[in-house]
Amino acid sequence: MSGGRLEGKVALITGAGQGIGKGIARRFAREGARVAIAEWNAESGATVATELEELGGEAMFVKTDVGVKAQVDAAVRATVDCFGSVDVLVNNAWSGPPMGRVEWKTTEEMEQALRVGFLSNFWSMQAVFPIMKARGWGRIVNMCSLNGVNAHMFSVPYNAAKEAVRSLTRTAAREWARHGIVCNVICPAAATEAYAAVMKANPRMEEDLLASHPMGRMGDPEEDIGAAALFLASEDCRYVTGNTLFVDGGSHINGSAWAPELPDEMPGRG
Repeated sequence: MSGGRLEGKVALITGAGQGIGKGIARRFAREGARVAIAEWNAESGATVATELEELGGEAMFVKTDVGVKAQVDAAVRATVDCFGSVDVLVNNAWSGPPMGRVEWKTTEEMEQALRVGFLSNFWSMQAVFPIMKARGWGRIVNMCSLNGVNAHMFSVPYNAAKEAVRSLTRTAAREWARHGIVCNVICPAAATEAYAAVMKANPRMEEDLLASHPMGRMGDPEEDIGAAALFLASEDCRYVTGNTLFVDGGSHINGSAWAPELPDEMPGRG
């Protein structure tokens, strides 16, 4: 595609095989970006790359476990080898333990969440920094969550990792602004596969969430979340850095009705 707001830019997006990552990848491709998809699921990653090409864009897929630093570094190198640069980095990938009370969580679960949800962002940001610095231009968009901001129940590994990413993003924004690199956070609310799975197990909570939601709906990954990511990835964002953008239809204003139903005792323990 040509003539879009990301014409001539190269974007690397982690976890773009489905959900929000896929929506952002499609939006970026529609706006002229060449898109590298770093995804651990080879089938979904390759499928999305094909979809972007069918939209008229240029895309590549690199199989990546973001919990392994060497694979994160390799994804950045593969993007540069294919497209010549990384102008935009979107850290979206997540994989973590099931919901559970704080007292149920293990050290291993917390370490996994921090590797995949926090260190992966740290590694990829370090890897793209010299590329962006040399060009005097860069856009980093890290996906965080209202779960962490509002300390929602039963997701402490996720909450802790996402809030650590917010601190990382703001610190990098302060340090890297002089190099023309802006770093921002999106806290989204979108109808994704992950959202559907949680709500299927908690139908009453979904009713409460939508009843309290100012717009009465979850966002669309491409048209709603992708549009915000497009702004943060574009030239229009040149003077915006270190911010958290709540792309949630206003659900952050008075808080979200997040109260999954869990027993007092961990299942299987007795």
